[in-house]
Amino acid sequence: MTMDKYFTQVKIDDTGWRISYKDKLMMVGSCFSENIGEKFQQLKFQVDLNPFGIVYNPLSVAKSLRRLLVEKPYTKEDLFEHQGIWGSFDHHSRFSATSAEETLEKINTRLERSRIFLQDTSYLFITLGTAWIYELKATGMIVSNCHKFPESDFRRFRLTAGEIVDVYRDLLPALRAFNPNLNIVFTVSPVRHSKDGATGNQLSKSVLLLAVDRLITGFGNEHCAYFPAYEIMMDELRDYRFYAADLLHPNQVAIDHIWDKFSRSMIAEDSLLLSKSIMKIVKAKEHRPFNPDADAYKYFLLNTLNEINELTITFPYINMEDEKMFFEHELQEYH
Repeated sequence: MTMDKYFTQVKIDDTGWRISYKDKLMMVGSCFSENIGEKFQQLKFQVDLNPFGIVYNPLSVAKSLRRLLVEKPYTKEDLFEHQGIWGSFDHHSRFSATSAEETLEKINTRLERSRIFLQDTSYLFITLGTAWIYELKATGMIVSNCHKFPESDFRRFRLTAGEIVDVYRDLLPALRAFNPNLNIVFTVSPVRHSKDGATGNQLSKSVLLLAVDRLITGFGNEHCAYFPAYEIMMDELRDYRFYAADLLHPNQVAIDHIWDKFSRSMIAEDSLLLSKSIMKIVKAKEHRPFNPDADAYKYFLLNTLNEINELTITFPYINMEDEKMFFEHELQEYH
């Protein structure tokens, strides 16, 4: 008897796409994109993860992608200063700093790097988190992050599916014009937004799902697809034991389950096999020897270094410099 009998299996449509280590991947959107993106990073895929930081709503995601299509750096006039911190309403607080110069350096360095990366990206993953948006009353600007400004500074309202479709109907062809080889995968984040209330959260997710369906239908399945992360969480993992302590975010068990479904449906078989060898090396870096002076530890270091060198020679697009430096340093420290 299999465990499959105890939950509803979510069918994943086969796009025919198979991601390999040669492909470049860009992940943008809500914190769920971080979960999957970090999995890719851990396995040494070529990933650009959230070049503007975590972004939740569809309009801000679209705005950040449009900014990557043009050579237009941010200036001091694009920033705010609040309680001694300089930041951008287009960016997550990870880009903020105590000076405008440092903030602009973080933002523009990443902006240019990500713009170049997007030109050669094979797969763009767009994770939408909520249909609720915040508009800065003083300017009418839709913000990606409120940066702890008073709630009274914003007007909060929910987008309609039509408003989202109108924005992306123009954006998707622009992305393909910028990079004709780009494939786009939409997901809706399973993270629940408790501030909206149970009904408000469900309405928000419904708006996102309707919008994505209309976009994929209109844009064509050849270059645009949907991965049902939200449905897997709701149907296969409908139990609080699969949530973190806040009862809102998927826990590691849930993330691993969704990753397993994703990887088996969208990653090439040879790359899945290769990822196991890479994960072995990644885990070896975490190994702490019982006796670091023993000959066995020296052989362990040498063997792992040989494995890294063989991998990077065979697959030069895989970056294992951190692991290589770690084991070389350990070998130098060996007594």
